[in-house]
Amino acid sequence: MNLAVFISVVVVVAVGAYLLGRGKQQSPQQASVAGLRRLEEYDFYPFVINDRGHVKFDAEAFNTAVIHLVAEQNERAAKELIIIGEQNLVRDTFPTDQLANYKELYAKYGGDDVVSDNTVFLENYARIVHHLGRSVPNTGIEILLHNLVNPARALVAIENGVVTGRTVGSGATNLVLDLKTRRQQGTDKINYELNIGSRQFKCTTIPIFRPEYGLVGAVCINVDTHFIRDVAASGGARLDAFVNNLLRTDFELDENILSPDEFQSAQKGKRHYLDEAIRTPSSDSPARKLAAILFSDIVGYTALMGADEAATLRIVNANDEIHTVAIATNHGALLKKLGDGMLVSFDSVSSAVACARDIRAAVHSDGRFDIRIGIHLGEVVWADGDVHGDGVNIASRIQSEVNAGEIGFTQAVYDNMKNKKDFHGTAVGERTLKNVADPVTLYLLSDDGPSTSEAI
Repeated sequence: MNLAVFISVVVVVAVGAYLLGRGKQQSPQQASVAGLRRLEEYDFYPFVINDRGHVKFDAEAFNTAVIHLVAEQNERAAKELIIIGEQNLVRDTFPTDQLANYKELYAKYGGDDVVSDNTVFLENYARIVHHLGRSVPNTGIEILLHNLVNPARALVAIENGVVTGRTVGSGATNLVLDLKTRRQQGTDKINYELNIGSRQFKCTTIPIFRPEYGLVGAVCINVDTHFIRDVAASGGARLDAFVNNLLRTDFELDENILSPDEFQSAQKGKRHYLDEAIRTPSSDSPARKLAAILFSDIVGYTALMGADEAATLRIVNANDEIHTVAIATNHGALLKKLGDGMLVSFDSVSSAVACARDIRAAVHSDGRFDIRIGIHLGEVVWADGDVHGDGVNIASRIQSEVNAGEIGFTQAVYDNMKNKKDFHGTAVGERTLKNVADPVTLYLLSDDGPSTSEAI
């Protein structure tokens, strides 16, 4: 089963509903303000970009905007300002005199109606959240809706909330500026990982924008990673229960949703969209290949995300670029990305070692982060659209055994490289690796030549 497919459906439905709403004809109220200046066209637009590229609320500019729009009529800009005021909790943070100005603006332009109108606007998104969430009960998939015009009590709809333990009425005060920053930087918040204590989640956040107000809400999908891996994927009755919940139905309809060609194929016995591929002889058995496997991982990735998510995402992008260049230079093949980790295969051990050296040098030159790398020579198995095998497992485990900036490798790598010029490996002893039956001798790569009596 592929949870990414389900998440993609959620994204398509939510974004589609938003686009459908945008495509409707303008209401008389929208038409009446269409010719007026947008708030962002004024010098006092109440957001600034700091030196780290983050959007920051500017209280002084906001107060200037309030005073101006109390004196000068502009319904369009004023209502945008009311949305921003409610999002940034000015009622709780502004001094008395500035708050009085804001309340005057709020009353003049019907602030209660603006807030209420947005609540009505989000009702359809709430229905989407409820229907999608109820279609996948007890699967570790939580779907929720934030009303970002009321960030202190933003969570207005949630299904399967037991995944994170949140309830309707929970806040999301940091989400507003985060999504504004991402829009300014042209980035999405899709397929990101959150680690909170011993909990881990795969998340997607879909912002909701209105032409007249800007950012007003967000649909979030959170998948309990440990539940999926440790419980659902453990096999047996637990896997059966997960599949049954994912595929649960309440009634049957006699409708045709297939294209004419697919309908004819179904009538002839085609059971699902990959039926022909699965029936071919080449897919009956997994593909196997001996390859040099490199696994790399950013050191302290979780801590970096906790300290500064935006900066860490820039680090991940830099790491991706470094790997792309090094892999191409050394004729490797990227098998897959695992969060901040990279799994790469090579036809030769020397190419894998050269790539590791290039990656380490480029990361050191960047200076913002560090990396660990593990290399192993072993059999790789391609099956069901994924890569498996001891070669993959050992390379990933070796990586976790070394320190920041180190390149670790196994006896098989050493045996293939020991006579190569400028290759120096230091044996550091045997290691017992998770899910590996026999102990593995660990070596460290040194570009400076032998440093101890154990250097090879």
